[in-house]
Amino acid sequence: LNPAVERVRRANALVAFFLSLFYLSYTVLEELKPGYLIGNVAKDLGIEKEQISARKPRVDMEGNEKPYCGINEKNGDLFVSGRIDREEHCGEKPTCVLKFDVLLENPLELHRLSLQIQDINDNAPIFPKDVIRLEIRESAVKGARYRINAAHDADLGQNAVQSYILQENVNFVFNIQTTNAGNKYGELVLNKELDREEQQELKLLLTAVDGGSPQRSGTVVIHVTVLDANDNAPVFTESVYTASLQENSPLNTPVIRVSASDADEGINGEITYEFSRLSEKSKKLFSLNEKTGEIVVTGDIDYEEGSKYELMVEAKDSYGLSSESKLIIQITDVNDNAPIIIVKSLSSSIPENAPPGTEVGIINVQDRDSERNRQVRCYVESNAPFKLVPSIKNYYSVVSTGQLDRELVSDYNISIFATDEGSPPLSSSKSVHLSVADINDNPPVFEEQSYSAYVSENNQAGSTLCRVSARDPDWRQNGTVIYSLLAAEVNGAPVSSYVSVNGDTGLIHAVRSFDYEQLRSFQVQVMARDNGSPPLSSNVSVSVFIWDVNDNSPQILYPAPEGSSFMTELVPKAAHGGSLVSKVIAVDADSGQNAWLSYHIVKSTDPGLFTIGLHSGEIRTQRDISQSDSMKQNLIVAVKDNGQPSLSATCAMYLLISDNLAEVPELKEISYEEKNSKLTSYLIIALVCVSTFFLTFIIIILGVRFCRRRKPRLLFDGAVAIPSGYLPPNYADVDGTGTLRSAYNYDAYLTTGSRTSDFKFVSSYNDNTLPADQTLRKSPTDFLEAFDDSSDASQVGCFNRFTLLFTFILF
Repeated sequence: LNPAVERVRRANALVAFFLSLFYLSYTVLEELKPGYLIGNVAKDLGIEKEQISARKPRVDMEGNEKPYCGINEKNGDLFVSGRIDREEHCGEKPTCVLKFDVLLENPLELHRLSLQIQDINDNAPIFPKDVIRLEIRESAVKGARYRINAAHDADLGQNAVQSYILQENVNFVFNIQTTNAGNKYGELVLNKELDREEQQELKLLLTAVDGGSPQRSGTVVIHVTVLDANDNAPVFTESVYTASLQENSPLNTPVIRVSASDADEGINGEITYEFSRLSEKSKKLFSLNEKTGEIVVTGDIDYEEGSKYELMVEAKDSYGLSSESKLIIQITDVNDNAPIIIVKSLSSSIPENAPPGTEVGIINVQDRDSERNRQVRCYVESNAPFKLVPSIKNYYSVVSTGQLDRELVSDYNISIFATDEGSPPLSSSKSVHLSVADINDNPPVFEEQSYSAYVSENNQAGSTLCRVSARDPDWRQNGTVIYSLLAAEVNGAPVSSYVSVNGDTGLIHAVRSFDYEQLRSFQVQVMARDNGSPPLSSNVSVSVFIWDVNDNSPQILYPAPEGSSFMTELVPKAAHGGSLVSKVIAVDADSGQNAWLSYHIVKSTDPGLFTIGLHSGEIRTQRDISQSDSMKQNLIVAVKDNGQPSLSATCAMYLLISDNLAEVPELKEISYEEKNSKLTSYLIIALVCVSTFFLTFIIIILGVRFCRRRKPRLLFDGAVAIPSGYLPPNYADVDGTGTLRSAYNYDAYLTTGSRTSDFKFVSSYNDNTLPADQTLRKSPTDFLEAFDDSSDASQVGCFNRFTLLFTFILF
């Protein structure tokens, strides 16, 4: 075969050069071993060797065909990959061409590949039967001819049967004849008359020899039985019969009935039918009734396996005379093959930001039927954002049609449908899975627009305030959320010195202990950031509110605490029940219920003489002042808040019942005597009262009548004012909290003639003369100017005259 192989290679190179403009064509001998080099596809297509690997070339076989050839992806060599039998593919056709597709990817190209198969002498001639039986009458004359079916050689041309060799004998010679249809057959020619008495039968060996190299041959034994004369052979009604048969016809379906006649009579005219030449494939599909000549279906008729069958039928009489006729059976195609969807390439995933029109795969659709039954429509289900774009021949590209969003749909099962044009149409489907790859296109989103945290003051450092939570619908690191505080200041200090946030859980902790009196609320900004590239983030506001705890005792502003200065309130003897004597003023640094103060007299010189307002702190007389009441009245007042537990503070209030300062002894001594002995005080007061009772009574009556004309009750009907120095700065806004009401305003002045600065004289004002909102802003000089008007001057003069007269009488 070496010279033949070399010739084929040279022919391949020449044919490929001239036909490369249209398609690839190669010539190859049949039955070559796998791996045999046919040609170089890359070179014939003009592709550089460095590019052929990236183009991913491959040979695409239609349907379920075996891989007869393949392409080396590294260098583009086309090689034999499977057994190629010319007789199997083309039978008796003079030329045998196998057609394939050469598919190149990236970019997608399709080229037609024609592989011409040349015959080799791989088949020996075969006779239809091992023994040919002939019955020849001895009356046969010299030159009588007896038809012998030719040997069949599957090869073609020179490799087919070229000659016959008949065993040497004296009675017969062998000649080759050709029919009008071009078929060859042999004739056994009688060269010498037979003599049945000499020899009743003869056995001759006939050898058929082909012209291949090396030669192959086949033999058959011709068994001749000498009979009496039978000079007429059967004759068919037609030299060529034709029939049409639909594929998938059921078993025993009649195909055609052949008929022949014989002019002889009796036993010489009895005809039997048989196939004179039949392939192995046809033997499985058809059978012939030897008596009637009817041909029926005995196997599965498939158009895709064979569209045309040629059968040779022989009619033979009882004594061996025969004739032959040709039967051509055409198979009609039926739409019995659904389209086949083959995925040639498919991406495993597609980014969610891929633009519409992105290619994700290549599919090929095939249908083994023919003509209209082979036409296929292919489409993708409408609910998926993908479509099929026709490419080359029956190839389609799967491309996206819209914007993808992994957070809405993370993967797709793309259902591809193919329907042919047959009647009824057949369809098939195939589902391919495609994942959507995530990109960082979603920032974290907090579950709430803002957060509020509440914590009691004096909390422990590290206590949990609240938790913020943000969600990111992205995947893996793109959806991993990390929390952090935005840089800011609270009261001039970094916000990180107040609170901290857990980066993983979003828990916000207090870094320090809070004091409600210093800080009631503050606001921080928390940022949630994902781990994407680039990272995305969002912020949320967290308001921290501090709850008040009752951790501050009431603070008494007036009277001043003991030890700072000695303060005494002067109460006129003419004071009636319900008159305002003084007021205890206290504040509480707490708020709300913890700053709701209540006032209680826990100890007094005369328990029934004075009462204090529960929430106002105003000290009033419960009854009119009587002569028997002690001049010096000491009150111990307790101020309590409403917290749990309640905190309190106490103060001492010193009251002097007198209309004249001259009656007042040294205040320090009074204070000392009060502290030392109540009994001594009682004796002194009783002695003074008895001694001056008469004169005092007359003077009081005259003074009261004289001063009443000038509003004498002004001394105790007004409110007591306190200098602004008593009010600490953090108690400026106390209205409504129960600590200090602006409706009561007090001030104090030194009295004339007093030997110390400790005595405070009470001066009263009505709301209609001095607005409450201006009281705390008045200075002592402002109040002195207020007393310069004529009415107030007359009242002061009257009071001074009364005081001097009272002092004179006492002394």
